[in-house]
Amino acid sequence: MNCTVLGCGRWGSFLASFHSRKNHVTLWGRKGSESFETLRNTRKNDYLTLPDTVTLCDDLGKALAASDTIIISISAQHLREFAERINGYPVAGKTFILCMKGLEEATGQRLSCVMKESITQAIKVAVWVGPGHVQDFLAGIPNCMVVDSEERGLTEEIVSGFQNELLRLYIGTDLIGTEIGAAAKNVMGIAAGMLDGKGLSSMKGALMARGAREIARLIAAMGGNELSAYGLCHLGDYEATLFSPHSHNRKFGEAVVKGEPYTKLAEGAPTVKALLRLGHEHGVELPICETVNSILYENASADEAFGKLFSRSTKEEFYL
Repeated sequence: MNCTVLGCGRWGSFLASFHSRKNHVTLWGRKGSESFETLRNTRKNDYLTLPDTVTLCDDLGKALAASDTIIISISAQHLREFAERINGYPVAGKTFILCMKGLEEATGQRLSCVMKESITQAIKVAVWVGPGHVQDFLAGIPNCMVVDSEERGLTEEIVSGFQNELLRLYIGTDLIGTEIGAAAKNVMGIAAGMLDGKGLSSMKGALMARGAREIARLIAAMGGNELSAYGLCHLGDYEATLFSPHSHNRKFGEAVVKGEPYTKLAEGAPTVKALLRLGHEHGVELPICETVNSILYENASADEAFGKLFSRSTKEEFYL
């Protein structure tokens, strides 16, 4: 399955590089950006060397025209603006796969909805999420991920076309749950980093259990299947997000409570605002998300915020 990858960060460059072993791949990056210019000048970044079978391109129109299957791997908060640019080109009938995790901060919308709103042409949209770090894949360590869309046939086609010895792909059947779960796991990653920073790492097991239950309630209230929270999109991604030294969200949370700078992208920071918006709209309490939000945006100390979380009234473990 030939494809175009839009976005040349660590995940986009890995997908382009790995998939190009058997297929033609065009990798697009923004002209002048550090990541793209580094690849253009050296064909290397901090993680890999691009094979000759990857065609680099900074012309969005040409990149879109190069394939009918388009993978997007950029920051979630820039997707609407980017999709509106894409809409200026003839893309009707093309398949867009969102290899990114997040919710639009300003609206709380899922990324597939942002795509459908922003591109007025008839396109197909799928998401590809789940655990896995580029560093591990490049070391030959396999993992499992999930693909989801509103069309079963499209999901199966993508799984069949992209599955390989490193990436075992599963067929998702709950687009709402898959997208909410994938976005929310980044918030749990920030919470885990905060626990690490306060010397409370042993509590990450409890965070996993309560975090998955919190998000399951939200998914169900939004019309999704709450079991998705316990699948690859969310709970299945916890090890890679709550414990891995490669996790940007975990490292960001740890840096915040230690008062240290951190410059890498942590998608969970804007996503927590979107989740609280959704929780309010659907009448679902999200105490862990509220705790993270209070530390990030309300000047609450971690000690104060965690103390408030623990002083909440006791409930049955699996209350609705």
